[in-house]
Amino acid sequence: MKKTQLQLAGALGHDAADKRIDILRRIGEAGSISEAARAAGVSYKAGWQAVDTLSNLAGVALVERMVGGSGGGGARLTEAGRELLRASDELAMARTQVLARLTGRGKAMPGPSSLAALGLRTSMRNQFPCVVSGLRAQGQAVRVQLALAGGMLLYSRITRESAQLLALRAGQQVLALCKATAVKVSAEALPGPGTNLLQGHATRVSRAAGGGEVALELDGGLQLVGFAGPGHGLKVRSPAVASVEESAVVIAVAP
Repeated sequence: MKKTQLQLAGALGHDAADKRIDILRRIGEAGSISEAARAAGVSYKAGWQAVDTLSNLAGVALVERMVGGSGGGGARLTEAGRELLRASDELAMARTQVLARLTGRGKAMPGPSSLAALGLRTSMRNQFPCVVSGLRAQGQAVRVQLALAGGMLLYSRITRESAQLLALRAGQQVLALCKATAVKVSAEALPGPGTNLLQGHATRVSRAAGGGEVALELDGGLQLVGFAGPGHGLKVRSPAVASVEESAVVIAVAP
């Protein structure tokens, strides 16, 4: 059987942007996922989610359970897990050295949201720099209020575990992303529970009889792409409203 190789690039693509690497490191120190999660300030469920996601990205198991013993078992890092941490430390050191060198030359460094955009490769065409302006727990979910350029608000509904792993807080700069196919564009507002409504005007409109892609410039100056249905009646420069469900808005944070 061919040995599975550790995918460092996949696992470390955003290692400084959330708590997954931190949790992995704490597991190595404490020998327990529950203790690691507690020390990182997340739930036990979020701790396991971090391990599972990181293992998927790495392509190999990073943690193994230990059964039995006086403590009833625990967890320890595999050799791949320890190698991943060593690589993370080297990348962090290299990044610090590069930023220090560029700053010393008087180079203007991009802000956190710009760094996140530079590091992302995604099929999501709508990407908006914004600031977290509020968080509200609703059952097992968290409703995140995001302030866009121009003062427009956007809401994202994510799990509590995701909010913990991203360490979201008020005032934090983030990116909000959503697929163009998740955005419905119309001439009038289509209100609904858990739906964002973004006002603007059309800049490109498909002439297809069955509807099609529409580009908007929002009131705050941001550009957005979505789709309108048959007989939408939209024209270039006409007022338009984009609706997108809160659960379709993804949040990305910068290293």
